[in-house]
Amino acid sequence: MTTHDPSTSAAAAGRPPTPVVDRMRAQGAWNPLWDGLSDMDPVWTEQFMAMAMEPWTSGVLEPRFIELLCIAVDASATHMYGPGVQRHIRAALDLGATPEEILTVLKLTTLVGVHACNVGVPLLVEELAAREKHTDEPN
Repeated sequence: MTTHDPSTSAAAAGRPPTPVVDRMRAQGAWNPLWDGLSDMDPVWTEQFMAMAMEPWTSGVLEPRFIELLCIAVDASATHMYGPGVQRHIRAALDLGATPEEILTVLKLTTLVGVHACNVGVPLLVEELAAREKHTDEPN
């Protein structure tokens, strides 16, 4: 259980101020799995989240596009965070993304997993060739 109570001021709780983290919590953009990290090192967590939120705050990319990127990250084989995928799909739709755009992002995301074939298939072929050679050798 987290010791962070958003209704208590950081100064009153003896914690450094964490405005980015507090805003993420209030907006529903906070992953509860980050609570322990925030409790152990609130300063580092605040700095990290400020950096991570930069795409939203800089205005360089439009919010709809950022949400599509977040869908790709959360749905990727190396991440697979369902609650984030759902939250970002909802946000992307709210910002005007089409179902076709979201499906295209999900299709592109599957390409991350194809790397397993790029690594595994040549090794499989190598091992099968070695077994075949081994069975062809006289006893």
